[in-house]
Amino acid sequence: MPTVKDIPGPYRFYFYSIDSEEPAHVHVKRDKDHCKFWLEPVSLAKNSGFKPKELGDIRKIIVSNFIKIMEAWDEHFGELDGSEN
Repeated sequence: MPTVKDIPGPYRFYFYSIDSEEPAHVHVKRDKDHCKFWLEPVSLAKNSGFKPKELGDIRKIIVSNFIKIMEAWDEHFGELDGSEN
């Protein structure tokens, strides 16, 4: 599971390689809680355990790190399909 590096805070932002056929998104985990956000537009796709306020905080982190997350997505999934990004 590739992790998006250098995003401060208690969350891990990552991708599953098997998700290459889906639109760009990021998974987020803290302890036992996890969620998935679509990236264009940034919106909640799934949630398991996070409270609404924390989801709002996570969304703000995604928005403020959007370019970094998209670059990580493109780098990882570009490698999987052999394209150069």
